Amino acid sequence: MRPGRFEPHIQRRSAALASHDILATKGTFMHHRTIAMAAALMAGLSTAGAAHAQVTGTATIVSDYDYRGFSQTGEEATVQLSIDYANESGWYVGAWGSGIDHFSDGGTGFANTEVNLYTGFSGATDGGLGWDAGVNYYLYSGASDLNFTEVYASLSHGPFTGGVAFSNAFGHKDNDEAFYLYGDAAFPLTEALSFGMHVGYSTGDGIEQAYFPGLEDSYIDYSLGLTYAASNIELGMKWVGRDAGDGGSDDRIILSVSTSLPW
Repeated sequence: MRPGRFEPHIQRRSAALASHDILATKGTFMHHRTIAMAAALMAGLSTAGAAHAQVTGTATIVSDYDYRGFSQTGEEATVQLSIDYANESGWYVGAWGSGIDHFSDGGTGFANTEVNLYTGFSGATDGGLGWDAGVNYYLYSGASDLNFTEVYASLSHGPFTGGVAFSNAFGHKDNDEAFYLYGDAAFPLTEALSFGMHVGYSTGDGIEQAYFPGLEDSYIDYSLGLTYAASNIELGMKWVGRDAGDGGSDDRIILSVSTSLPW
């Protein structure tokens, strides 16, 4: 989540506006998101019920850490790790981490890693309607003014997922609120190959402060991608972009390779 040309109270994520001496902010898994993390958790929880409780992990190499359309690594490669625990009640808790591009908090603090700590509940009705709700804390060691909390919720049915996230201080302790609305769709093409689509809408004063000071307070991000899974290895390729009006656009291709644990 964030980059932006260096300005106090604005450090967050505008790769388009950022250069190496500035901040660069969040990006590709979880999470994101996007909320990548929440989507990944839903997949893990589908097997957790049968085992009553399960601990799982992932290790990923990505060519760029993308967060809601913005690079968090200056469009450079990084490593991302996660560990999750889920039980049959639907409760889950986990941590996810990634390298980032030397984010500044607007003072003397700098962070080269981002860690997300999250917990929530998920489940599904007999009719196949899935739901997920939780809270995610973004932690930047060495630049604590960037730490912030986001709550999220989503509904899913078949190949479609829609969700919302809210933070009352997006990307910096002195920033204002921001909302994120998104829709995802995933379709199997073969037993191993799948096609995914994503569109998201960010809005709020916190968006202007984080990304587009003095320009605008909303933008759209989007992506199309293919995923190939074989055994415990998953290969991904996606086209990512954003429509940010005066804030510019930044379309690019991102590659990834990941494995899940235990093997």
